[in-house]
Amino acid sequence: MAPSRSVLATVLTGVLGAAAIAAVTLPGGAASAAADPVLVGAGDISNSGSGDTATAALLDNIPGTVFTAGDNVYDSGTTSEFNTYYNPTWGRHKARTRPSPGNHDYNTSGATGYYGYFGAAAGDPTKGYYSYDIGANWHVVALNSNCGSISGGCAAGGAQEQWLRADLAANPKPCTIAYWHHPRWTSGANHAPTTTVGPLVQALYDNNADVIVTGHNHQYERFAPMNPSGAADAARGIREFVAGMGGASHYSFGTIQPNSQARNSDTYGVLKLTLHANSYDWQFVPQAGKTYADSGTTNCH
Repeated sequence: MAPSRSVLATVLTGVLGAAAIAAVTLPGGAASAAADPVLVGAGDISNSGSGDTATAALLDNIPGTVFTAGDNVYDSGTTSEFNTYYNPTWGRHKARTRPSPGNHDYNTSGATGYYGYFGAAAGDPTKGYYSYDIGANWHVVALNSNCGSISGGCAAGGAQEQWLRADLAANPKPCTIAYWHHPRWTSGANHAPTTTVGPLVQALYDNNADVIVTGHNHQYERFAPMNPSGAADAARGIREFVAGMGGASHYSFGTIQPNSQARNSDTYGVLKLTLHANSYDWQFVPQAGKTYADSGTTNCH
């Protein structure tokens, strides 16, 4: 009796791995489904400490596209700091990384250390924002929330906001995620919510985006889906994650903001997003030896 297609798929996947088996046609003409794409990363990453070593070790075992939510290296975003701190850790994954800049990256004039290190992957160095697609169903936008450092900043009608609206209007994908550094909503004690990115959030909401990922406060926080005013919105709201747990020293929480659903301030980790056809799974992956966990799934709009 011939083995079933499911048995063959299981055996071949174990031998070849999921990526290889995706191209294998099984008996009866059925091809196994490729694994859904993964977007994984964090912000506030590399300094002279060991936090980035711990999170880079997590990336070693998670395939997919790596994002950064700004403040890639401390304290000043110099070429020397990128080479000394970032390159030996997260730099192992540079070839699959799509970064965004933070305020510490701009402590070097024009963020020349950042743009020089990441090259074309960081986009036009006069802008720092760009977009790309992952898989068949997801559009990804990397924005620049260092609003005072680029022409037009983050203002409504400015170059970045106009570009974002045009990019989203031309996007045929059913699901959209955006990431940048400064959080529109956060309960962190060190940095208040950043209102200047409001026009970018509004543009995303107007075009039915699903997820925003930020950093800046060195902690993890997950919000319920919200509209641009910060009110819960189960129908069209965007879920924001503050994923500033990439390796820089931890910050504490202050006043807990409305619709904050999960928080942690003592564990380094990465945010893993598994991107399905019409939904996404999120998972906080903690550093070795820590147990904090947060995971779930949400449908695209």
